[in-house]
Amino acid sequence: MTAPEPFLGVLDRTPVRHHILSVLVENKAGVLARIAGLFARRGFNIYSLAVAPAESNARFSRVTIVVDAESAPLEQIVGQLDKLVNVVAISDISPKDALERELLLATIKTDVDNRTSLLDTIAAAGAAIVDVDAKSVTVMLAATPKGCDDLEKALEDFSEVELHRTGRVALPRLGKTANIH
Repeated sequence: MTAPEPFLGVLDRTPVRHHILSVLVENKAGVLARIAGLFARRGFNIYSLAVAPAESNARFSRVTIVVDAESAPLEQIVGQLDKLVNVVAISDISPKDALERELLLATIKTDVDNRTSLLDTIAAAGAAIVDVDAKSVTVMLAATPKGCDDLEKALEDFSEVELHRTGRVALPRLGKTANIH
């Protein structure tokens, strides 16, 4: 098996090398704990993790794991995951062939002095206002990880920001396939 080239991105000015694994698992209690435990025991670093029911079948869940390729070889990670009983299929998606998205939600305190600037920042990022009152605004952005990074950085100019991000989810681009294990 030939491993795909890892993502060579920049995060906080430090080069990061990632692989995207899409793992189909039986939707049973303890499966996620076993996956996380496997990574912890082996010293593999999970950069991002997202879990949701797979398609319309509640019998399975899809776990998207963005793993630090520096912490362990991809083949070793896949081999260890494949040994878990409830793992049905493992796909690694080449970052150059992946469509990645992440969700960012942020509540920002506002006043008359910063509201216009905040609205400009939200509009420039392509985010949507999902809740508003006299003293705060809650925004949502579903975008690439870089798009979420950019909005998060822009919101640093505002005080009292409560911000949450999901992990990445990814699918192969149309016409591309993931390596199935």
